[in-house]
Amino acid sequence: MLTNVAAVLLDGIHPFELGVISEVFGLDRSADGMPVYDFAAVSAAGPTLTTHAGFTIGGLQGLDRLAAADLIAVPTGSAYPTRAYPDELLVALRGAVDRGARVLSVCTGAFLLGAAGLLDGRRCTTHWRHTQELAQRHPRAIVDPDVLYVDEGSVITSAGTAAAIDACIHVLRQEHGPEVANHIARRMVVPPHRDGGQAQYIERPLPRTRCDTVGEVLGWMERHLDREMTVDQLAAKAHMSPRTFARRFQQETGTTPYRWLLRQRVLLAQELLESTDETVDAIASRSGFGTAAALRHHFIRTLGTTPNTYRRTFRGPVQTAPRPAPQPVTTG
Repeated sequence: MLTNVAAVLLDGIHPFELGVISEVFGLDRSADGMPVYDFAAVSAAGPTLTTHAGFTIGGLQGLDRLAAADLIAVPTGSAYPTRAYPDELLVALRGAVDRGARVLSVCTGAFLLGAAGLLDGRRCTTHWRHTQELAQRHPRAIVDPDVLYVDEGSVITSAGTAAAIDACIHVLRQEHGPEVANHIARRMVVPPHRDGGQAQYIERPLPRTRCDTVGEVLGWMERHLDREMTVDQLAAKAHMSPRTFARRFQQETGTTPYRWLLRQRVLLAQELLESTDETVDAIASRSGFGTAAALRHHFIRTLGTTPNTYRRTFRGPVQTAPRPAPQPVTTG
């Protein structure tokens, strides 16, 4: 049973992520019948640290405090992807996992777990801006860029900022059941579970290619996303054989024509859901999916959420025209 929690900090710690961990595990909610944790903030660099925001945090405990922790939380801080980490901290994290404790990273805190070798052979995540770098620096890690958090048993990693809330609430649900998790989520005024993954928060995750041979075809595809198109048709526009076109397309975009087209259609649907009040049926037609059911299917597969949920998240409820005021009834 989870009873003892420690947050391990370095200079440049981001206050928000530390605040999330403190809010979930550091408050005494015994008056509400909620579990209470022995919570401590631990420093790997002395009793006082400077935060990313410029103010200092004092009264921190030493690394020996980690030996008693059931859960060690690693909030992010400045330059976590590239900074060096104290050897004694890496040893302490490995030792904690070896004895059965769990570690939970927030955002680029995953790079600290990677430096300790705790991501090797495990699925993990971090903020979408850093997933590629995490995979490059720790090639034995299995990096998933689309999810809000990954639970690999003893190692939990979460994406950027608010995803720390999702991961912490998940731990509460595992340890104490949905009633406790839902109660604390309501107190924090957050959903006990968010639909989808961080893919829905990425701005144009598929970058435009600087290609010479298929560039004009890409432009035509992007202007005609509502049309049916085949590799044969696209190859003819590029004045290539279908096999040559498919090979060049893969080389210059890193993906297949079908996947590129599907991603652009999803991006267009996202834009229309955010910026217009058009129905999902109309958006499905404009973005080339044809039907709302097809749009919903591909939206869920790509972003992990539905079109309507995405619209509520990024646009809010669709505004309807106000009804005209009732006219007074006159009698002759």
